[in-house]
Amino acid sequence: MANESLKQAKKAKNDEYYTLYEDIQKEVNAYLEYNPDVFRDKTILLPCDDPEWSNFTRFFAQNFENFGLKKLISTSFAVESKTEKFYQLTMFEIENPKFDKKKTRTHGKIFTLSKDSNKSGNIDIDDLEWDYLKGDGDFRSSEVKKLRDEADIIITNPPFSLFREFVSWIVEANKKFLILGNPNLISKREIFPLFVANDIWVGCKSMSTDAYFIIPDSYKQRLLKENKEGSGYKTIDGVVYGRTQAIWYTNLDHGRRHNPLSLMSMKDNIKFSKHIQIKNIEYKKFDNYDALEVPFVDAIPNDYLGIMAVPISFLDKHCPEQFEIVGRTGDIDWAKTECEFFTPPPLEQQKVYKKMNNTWRVQNAYMVVDGKPKTFYDRIFIKYKDSWVKDHAEIFKEKRI
Repeated sequence: MANESLKQAKKAKNDEYYTLYEDIQKEVNAYLEYNPDVFRDKTILLPCDDPEWSNFTRFFAQNFENFGLKKLISTSFAVESKTEKFYQLTMFEIENPKFDKKKTRTHGKIFTLSKDSNKSGNIDIDDLEWDYLKGDGDFRSSEVKKLRDEADIIITNPPFSLFREFVSWIVEANKKFLILGNPNLISKREIFPLFVANDIWVGCKSMSTDAYFIIPDSYKQRLLKENKEGSGYKTIDGVVYGRTQAIWYTNLDHGRRHNPLSLMSMKDNIKFSKHIQIKNIEYKKFDNYDALEVPFVDAIPNDYLGIMAVPISFLDKHCPEQFEIVGRTGDIDWAKTECEFFTPPPLEQQKVYKKMNNTWRVQNAYMVVDGKPKTFYDRIFIKYKDSWVKDHAEIFKEKRI
């Protein structure tokens, strides 16, 4: 029971992280640089939001005319439906004639922006109109689904605990999106096939940079009590921010993903690599996958025609014109039914390996070193696109398979 309570508290905490304005601005600017009209005449939905506090609503409302938006819709989730009952009334709501003391806790709210309602001559944040939703604002409700279907682009920081379900909710409606999520979710069965199909990719923010979020005071006190600075939180200019792993997931195009990696040949990597795991050491293949182990993205050889296994961090450097994503380690169903380069050891040998290493799994990449199976972190299988090989035939003149 205590463990379950702890899990619920952790979920609630992660679900109440509010994105920094400057992080939204930095990410969105990258898409505008690639396509200045990416948001023009579009209806944007910001679900799973708290419009009074959210920087998403503030950012897009303030830039409504700059981006040429058609309509902005933002919805919130009722406090009584949340695991953690964080709630604080704003004067914006209290002083409005629509304020309902009961509904404010049991109903979600909807904010819309589409016209110069105050006749100021500009459409901006002061023109936001709001009302209570009929329900609690759950994104899975028919009420919010209808708003989803109206929208062209969905942008938000969804509840991390419901991220996979949220992505499925977007995909079933075939919408453009830009959302924040934990990078560890990449390898999940609901998510990774979208990367393989090139239906989703990593945004402009690097996977290696920290992410900080605005958090309620109750969470701040908990973090200060239970975590060391730098792990769960960070103090910047006297303000405590929550820290967690987060990257942008999107299907909006940006220039960074079309920059091919500049790489060395296999021979030059072995001779000049800065990594001790590569320099003066031959590349090796796994025992259960006919794939070259490449432990660092910058160590990918530019002249290898076979399948290569690279770290997940490859995804924020992936150029779809250069590489094709084939699959990943750890997926037993895919390995057994679709992977043509997967060769599991005999069942009796599998039992032996399991006794030697209790973390060993037949679907995880491994090599036998000194008679014992050494397992590797999750890897993504990639290969050069046929079109890339054709256009760079002089590099691939000696096939290395």
